[in-house]
Amino acid sequence: MSTDSECTDRTKWWVLGMLWVVCLLNYADRQAISSLFPLLEREFHYSKAELGLIGSAFMWVYAFSSPFLGFAGDRKSRKGLIVVGCLLWSLMTGFTGFCARLWQFIAARSLIGLGESVYFPSATSILSDYHGTRTRSTALSFHQSAVYLGTIAGGWIAALIADQYGWRWAFYGFGASGLVVALIIGLCLREPVREQIVGTKENHHQAGIVVTLRDLMKLPGVLLLMLAFACANGVGAIFLVWAPTFLFEKFHLSLVAAGFSAVAAIQLASALSGPLSGLLADRLALGIKGAHMLIQATALILGSVCVVAVGHAPTMSLLLGAMICFGLCKGAYDGGIFASIFDLVPAPKRASAAGLMNMLGWGGGALGPLLIGLLASGGHGDAMERMSAGISWSCIAYLVAAGLILSAWRMRRG
Repeated sequence: MSTDSECTDRTKWWVLGMLWVVCLLNYADRQAISSLFPLLEREFHYSKAELGLIGSAFMWVYAFSSPFLGFAGDRKSRKGLIVVGCLLWSLMTGFTGFCARLWQFIAARSLIGLGESVYFPSATSILSDYHGTRTRSTALSFHQSAVYLGTIAGGWIAALIADQYGWRWAFYGFGASGLVVALIIGLCLREPVREQIVGTKENHHQAGIVVTLRDLMKLPGVLLLMLAFACANGVGAIFLVWAPTFLFEKFHLSLVAAGFSAVAAIQLASALSGPLSGLLADRLALGIKGAHMLIQATALILGSVCVVAVGHAPTMSLLLGAMICFGLCKGAYDGGIFASIFDLVPAPKRASAAGLMNMLGWGGGALGPLLIGLLASGGHGDAMERMSAGISWSCIAYLVAAGLILSAWRMRRG
């Protein structure tokens, strides 16, 4: 087993810093289009359902390619996979600026999903090899903070560029930035020695993907945590895709203000609570088995109340307060996603586990934005009222996720 002493403190935190930048760009690229939905709706006359389809196309491809690329991450160069993935999603982000038809947006977003699905299984596996049990949860939760800041950067900067130069230039800028980052990672990142469990290496590398994924799902608690991720991710995806449009149309904010406010309140709060929850979990884990899971379940229960408050907030100030509270709860859950699953999975199968988790999490989560888009597009009454109601009812998914995590925790204790 690898320990913290196998890697110098300077090296393992430098690696975390590099991957943090890639993760930030990963989420900035996927979030950029959501803040531009009002412009696409105006220029191309897309319905809310069609915009929801654009948002969900990314998630479906991201989800269903993740197990295969996670499987590859346990067998091939994780650094190479990250660099190739970054190149692909950056090129396709730039190509989005040339799109003019619905199928082109869907195709571009799908290929961005393919490129980005490479990243998390390989990156979290690398970080877990660089960081032993004393700092693993802390490192993974700090890495997770890039998700929130990247989401803010993507929504706000895309809207800012679009307001000044047109929406196409937002995609050109993000695409070019990704190509530069891919070059830097290719030159600077070093593949670590893989952590192995004695006696498992040969059998692990002989096993095919079906056998590997089947064995993962048989591990006690693993499938429950993955299903919980699907439920929680569905709620998170609704906010990622629809929050800018929600603020733009319900509260009549400008495009830039909606693009920033929709994500800043939630993501800054999550960026604060995510790393803190990781630090707390590492401390509590010394005396409580599965402390990560207990923190996650508690955060989801509290977060469900905040989701209802967001949907029914009558004023902008109350809405921002509810979003901040939701963000704190979301970050506390997110900070333990990979730490919890890695507690239950042997080291040589971590990338495969992360890939399978992304498949279930994003595959199920992709239904959230599409359902909200369909709800807002059809039926009687005001579209924003229907969207508000849909957001509020999504709290049920958070409560189901909390129940699944507590069930996994009890299985671990047993």
